[in-house]
Amino acid sequence: MPGLDEFVAPRRKPAVEKNISEITKDDIRVRITGMVLDKKDNIAIIDDGTGRITVMFAEPIEVDTNQMVRVIGRVIPTESGFEIEGEILQNIDNVDINIYKKIRDLEKNLGI
Repeated sequence: MPGLDEFVAPRRKPAVEKNISEITKDDIRVRITGMVLDKKDNIAIIDDGTGRITVMFAEPIEVDTNQMVRVIGRVIPTESGFEIEGEILQNIDNVDINIYKKIRDLEKNLGI
């Protein structure tokens, strides 16, 4: 049995950048960027222009409606589609969303 100094934590799957409309049952962890449409305690509704998704966090979140955010989390299939079990919530209000989308499109086209 390995000692404490030999313990290696298992690695999580990387969070893949996705539009909400592109999320499938095969996705494990995703990164989405969008606007907070509604928020209550630990739940937020995010819209990225391609769709809307509910994101649930373990703790109450401090975010405002109409705020641009990036969410990293685990995809949870539901009867009506998908939800995300949020792990990270980043405020990106100061990011120029048009430039951000152009960079994402370039990365996609280049296969990065």
